[in-house]
Amino acid sequence: MTDHDLQVLVEQLSQRYFLKPFNHQAVFNKRLRTTGGRYILQNHDIEINPKMMTEHGQETLEGVIKHELCHYHLHLAGAGYRHRDVAFKRLLQDVGGSRYAPSPPDKKHPQIRYLYVCQDCGQTYPRVRRVNTQRYVCSCCQGKLRLVKENVPK
Repeated sequence: MTDHDLQVLVEQLSQRYFLKPFNHQAVFNKRLRTTGGRYILQNHDIEINPKMMTEHGQETLEGVIKHELCHYHLHLAGAGYRHRDVAFKRLLQDVGGSRYAPSPPDKKHPQIRYLYVCQDCGQTYPRVRRVNTQRYVCSCCQGKLRLVKENVPK
């Protein structure tokens, strides 16, 4: 799907669900990592994460577009366009937009690099970051922690 295809899709969804035209730009932005899309207040453009289409499919993409169109139309109308506003929540539910974008598959499980074990009770502590064993102790018995596995990627 190209930026032109996305523009056409956004315009169609705007007419179908909001009964109003979308008069600005909609583009894919591959730099978006943790969000499905964003509405830019200054120029009223919409940017969409291309992974919403490639990794999650057409239905998810349309849900994210409806979400951003809710921001767009409410902002232009002078109504509450923020996530916390009742008008936004109500309009989002009415059009069937996504409240949250699905998380990227590579962000679900951070890689465990260090494994610490209590020397007294055997409680394990998997960690992504290194722990100062001189400062921190076991949360169960206050015993000393010992580094068992260190798997630091290069």
